[in-house]
Amino acid sequence: MKLATKIALNTIIQIISKIISIGLGLATIAIMTRYLSPIGFGQYTTITTFISFFAVAADLGLTLVTVQMISQPGADQNKVLSNLFSLRIFSAFGFLVIAPIIVWFLPYDHAIKIGVSIATLSFLFPALNQILVGLFQKHLRLDRVSLAEIVSRVVLLAGIMLAAWLDWGLNGILAVSVLSALISFLIHFYYSTKLASIKLNFEWRVWREIIHRSWPIGLTIVFNLIYLRADTLLLSFFKSANEVGIYGATYKVIDVLITLPFIFAGIILPILTSSWFNDRKQFDRVLQKSFDLMSIIALPLFFGTQFVSEKIMTTVAGKDFAPSGPVLNILIAAASIIFVGTMFSHAVIAVDKQRSMIRAYVFVAITSLIGYFIFIPKYSYFGAAWVTIYSELAIGLASFFVVWRTTNFLPKIKTTAKALIASVVMCLWFALTTESINLWLNLALASLIYFAFLYLIKGIDRQDLNKLFARD
Repeated sequence: MKLATKIALNTIIQIISKIISIGLGLATIAIMTRYLSPIGFGQYTTITTFISFFAVAADLGLTLVTVQMISQPGADQNKVLSNLFSLRIFSAFGFLVIAPIIVWFLPYDHAIKIGVSIATLSFLFPALNQILVGLFQKHLRLDRVSLAEIVSRVVLLAGIMLAAWLDWGLNGILAVSVLSALISFLIHFYYSTKLASIKLNFEWRVWREIIHRSWPIGLTIVFNLIYLRADTLLLSFFKSANEVGIYGATYKVIDVLITLPFIFAGIILPILTSSWFNDRKQFDRVLQKSFDLMSIIALPLFFGTQFVSEKIMTTVAGKDFAPSGPVLNILIAAASIIFVGTMFSHAVIAVDKQRSMIRAYVFVAITSLIGYFIFIPKYSYFGAAWVTIYSELAIGLASFFVVWRTTNFLPKIKTTAKALIASVVMCLWFALTTESINLWLNLALASLIYFAFLYLIKGIDRQDLNKLFARD
């Protein structure tokens, strides 16, 4: 099977599974928000955000380094993976055990402190999964990842439905999250044994090489976390749980959406890494097509949301979350930037220029943190949302600059311009129908209009489609 066909099949599988996962994720959010109310959901958001600081710090950059190291010619896959997996266990336990301790010294209410103690385990298993995902990415077997995600989300949805029905409260929902995470890990690990032999392994020479490669990524991830999640954490200090819940519900919807560019970038990363060393023209082609695809998705996502944001939030989270609509109008811009920026941030890793991004991440983290301290007390979640747009745009531009300076790659914007035109046509449809048609039917028809018009103006090229789906 041709490489392009393998990429296409993996992408199709990922897109289909992601659509299913998005549906399951939105259903989960719908039950949680209605059951917990904005105040309870604000507590849930505070708990998960607090633990995420420790979970992300525990990453140490190992997730992205995994793909890079096992994709290089001559790599001893089993030895590298065993050492990476062992190092991840060490780092995950080391960082996550701190969270339930520190939270008791902070001015949170008792429910949040107990919740952090329960929910910490739900972050341990995904941390272990991330190393295994790198293996599936290399072998283009992300169908295994898709299966694990769907099964775990079904378990999560069923568990939360049961928790709401039996009125188990916030702690019951957190316990169900732990079970879902455990099942996901078990599936990942089972299928990983079909591709590699992974054992607990400590070889200081290998660990030193891993750390040497990963520390720039780990450092940038920490600063990345500051500008991505400090908004919610500071909101929990300055504002009420109700306001945290309004902002958190919006962020949940955004988190569901932005999984797509990260999944796609994960598929592309091994190809970019290999082609950078072996075929520079292919590197440019793959990065250009990735940029085009993300533009085709990001532009209608941003423009269309402006017409239906409040309907989306009330449909997903319930009428109590209507104030989340205007917040979604702002945060969807950050999500759209992530769609495009993710391609360049992964290209930075492919060309091994992670260290060049450290100063950018430090600058953006510091300036964003200053912005959060200034604007959150005054403008609440609106201030947090606007600073988030700034941070994503700044990092996206910095990633692009590093890639351009290293590779001389400049994306062609012909397809992006056509996607913009098609988005305007779609907006005309929304302007005429927003109040008169069911939300999901309206979204489906608007998408059909967008892609049909984009095809008519050759924003989607038939030859590219034929090549994409061609088989040996």
